[in-house]
Amino acid sequence: MPDFPIIDAHVHLYDPSNLPYAWLSAVPAINKPHLPADFDRLTAPVKVDGIVFVEVDVDDPRHLDEAQWVEKTADADSRVRGIVAGMPLEQGVAIESDIAEYAKLPRARGVRRLIQKHAGEPGWCLRPDFVAAVKLLPKYGLSFDICIFHSQVADTVKLVRQCPDVSFILDHIGKPGIKDGLTQPWRSEMRELAELPNVICKISGVVTEADHKAWTYDQVAPYVAHSIETFGFDRVAFGGDWPVSELATRYADWVAVVDRVVSGANEEDKRKLYRDNAIRFYRL
Repeated sequence: MPDFPIIDAHVHLYDPSNLPYAWLSAVPAINKPHLPADFDRLTAPVKVDGIVFVEVDVDDPRHLDEAQWVEKTADADSRVRGIVAGMPLEQGVAIESDIAEYAKLPRARGVRRLIQKHAGEPGWCLRPDFVAAVKLLPKYGLSFDICIFHSQVADTVKLVRQCPDVSFILDHIGKPGIKDGLTQPWRSEMRELAELPNVICKISGVVTEADHKAWTYDQVAPYVAHSIETFGFDRVAFGGDWPVSELATRYADWVAVVDRVVSGANEEDKRKLYRDNAIRFYRL
């Protein structure tokens, strides 16, 4: 385990009694409030002194309400250093007023729209309206979090190539098909994505792509190692994906997996992974 406090670049906070999250009804294990006090309890003994909140797919059209709620939550907990808000970018340039309003929040750092929800629609993220909205983000100092399944990496490469001025971060190493033992074309497409200099990769959400009850270190470690090797220590950031990660593992056990994979790395590279890159990318 790291001997220094980490920055977690991917944390979900929510209260279903405060805002509606329809998807949670299908995931009863985490269909309850998950607030900073719960994070403290369930992440111990790992020391976390900074987090980036990532949107929780709140029901449309409550994306601004969610971001504003997190901003108020952060006022009471200084560890919440940055916000990645949900935004219906498929609306195209018509969404600019919402982006501008969100960008006024002191901790606004990025935007996400769940491309993974459209895995059955090839080319969804390449539709002109979506691309046009993504291209607006640099104007407001915002990055874009890419949340996809492995079958969508090829489309993601095309999206990034169309938006060279946008800073992207790939969530959950592109959600490879770990449960089914799939490695290709994910491995080669990750190399192709890593060739684009405006993308970094979150080492997050890996064990939830394996069998939640029967995953092993030997099963998930090669995917983590490939992602770090492909992007390099200058372009990876640790993410806990809490509390979704609780479906498959304890927080400390996920940290232990990552720490074991990078056990041969020097102290500087470990700090890049666990702290420095998140601070730099999200301007924390």
